[in-house]
Parts: sequence; C-alpha cells; structure tokens
Amino acid sequence: MATEPARGLDLAGALGACRIPGLTAPADALVDADVDRALAEDLGDGDLSAALLPARSARAQIRVREDAVLCGLPWALRCFAALDPQARFELAARDGDAVAQEQVLLTIDADVRALVSAERCALNFLQTLSGTATVTSDYVQALAGSRSRLLDTRKTLPGLRLAQKYAVRAGGGDNHRAGLYDAVLIKENHIAAAGSIAAAVSRARELGGGRFIEVEVEDLAELEQALAAGAPRIMLDEFSHQDIVRAVAITAGRAALEVSGSMDLERMATVAQLGVDHVSVGALTKHVRAIDLSMRLVAEG
Repeated sequence: MATEPARGLDLAGALGACRIPGLTAPADALVDADVDRALAEDLGDGDLSAALLPARSARAQIRVREDAVLCGLPWALRCFAALDPQARFELAARDGDAVAQEQVLLTIDADVRALVSAERCALNFLQTLSGTATVTSDYVQALAGSRSRLLDTRKTLPGLRLAQKYAVRAGGGDNHRAGLYDAVLIKENHIAAAGSIAAAVSRARELGGGRFIEVEVEDLAELEQALAAGAPRIMLDEFSHQDIVRAVAITAGRAALEVSGSMDLERMATVAQLGVDHVSVGALTKHVRAIDLSMRLVAEG
C-alpha cells in the first residue's frame, strides 16, 4: 500500500514515517555505523567533485526504474542527514511498499554538495536492500496458500547481515538465526566431530542455555536419528521430492521440518505443497540483483 506523501520532514520524522508498523529495523546505532562506514569509504578526506559546486540549497528526487519492493530508507535518509543535518525529506513510499517503474520514492531538500556526495551511498543501500526485499516477496508469493514459511540464511553480504535480514522481513519473509550466537544448528561437521547426532544434540542441550536447536540431515536414516534425539526442528538438506514426502510421513508432527538446498521459485511452489513447515533460501541475500534507481536534481517549485 503506497504511503501518502509526508512533506518537509526532518530526519526523525522521516524515519518514523518510512517504516511499516511492527517491522523493527536494526538498532539506530547499527544503522548509523553502516552509514558512517559507507560514507567514510566513499568520501575519504573529501569529495573533490562536490567541492567544485557553490554552497546553496537544492532539491533532488530518487526514482525507481523498475517494479520492486522498497527497502533501505532508514539507511538512505541517514546518508543525506549525515552530510547536512538540516536536510528535509518528502516520502512517497515506505519500506515494504510495492513500488512501480518510474515512481518517485523520495524528495530531499539539502545543501547541493551534501546531495551529490551522499547520492551513491544512499542509492547503494536502497538498491541492495530493495533487491533482497523484492526477491523475498517473489518467493513468499510462491508459498502462498501453503503452511510453509520462508526463511533466510547466514549467506549475507559481510557487514550488512542485519540490514539484509530486515529487508527479508520487509519482503514478507521470516528470519532464521541472526548468527552463531543465538541458536544451535548442528551440521555434518558438528556431527562428525561429536561422534553422532545424539551426542551433538545432548551436548547442545547442556551448553546451549535454552537456545533453539536444529539438526541438519542428509538422508532419511539421519532423520530417524534426529527424531530419536528429540531435535525440535530438522533441516532436510538437498532432499529429493520423494524423500521430502517420506520425511513428512516419518516425522508425523514430532518435529518442525525445514527444507533447504537448490531452491528456485518453480521448486518452491512444489515443495510448499508437501507439508513442510519452513523453506530456507540462501539466494535471498546471497544472489543479490540490485534494483535500478536514480537520483536527479530538480527545479524547486
């Protein structure tokens, strides 16, 4: 649903207006750190091109060049405000909105040098996070009408994990664990080192402090072992269609089942009908195709 334009907002007002109710963005300090790092990388000790321009106020508009799901406004807004604290914003959409080709997303009034210096970093955040939100929305649509929920993975761009996981939520998906610290996922190397699935699950219960435990299995025999060990969620890695059907029957509701591996949109729609609880897709955050956006200075008034 498109948002009514909110005119002339300062940074705080624009940040409040750009978010979907109930969709929590990463903490302000983390978003600020992302922006500071991006600006420092781009500006170094100064923008040589912007230094050629006279100091004056100007207006710019950011427009989307293709249909997409918008995400990344908290980062983009901060890019401009970091270089001109007096910047004002007019929002024509908010994070999570479906936006159409050639739609104006954001109008910024600020010092012209701040506009051109912040442009690339702001667009980088918007195009990358909108790319993640858009492909997530496509996968969510493929699951429509089923009980299955879409999950992301840890296959994220270095330094932008929480930003990309926010973009997954903006696209209608759910987050898997944020990192190695907040849940236990027992995979083949853990099983080999521990000696068995049962030993790994037992040790996870001892050391996990009540954190969520999941076991990744590669065949039906390992599924049986994970069920016997009492794993609350089991990931079926690279299972065939037929083996997923067998796994659902064997599990019979004793654990939540997650399917992962080689999952494109066509297979997603098929797997969704098999009765699994979750489907995880690394491509949401790993195979990112940036959304085409542009910023142009426009005549005021």
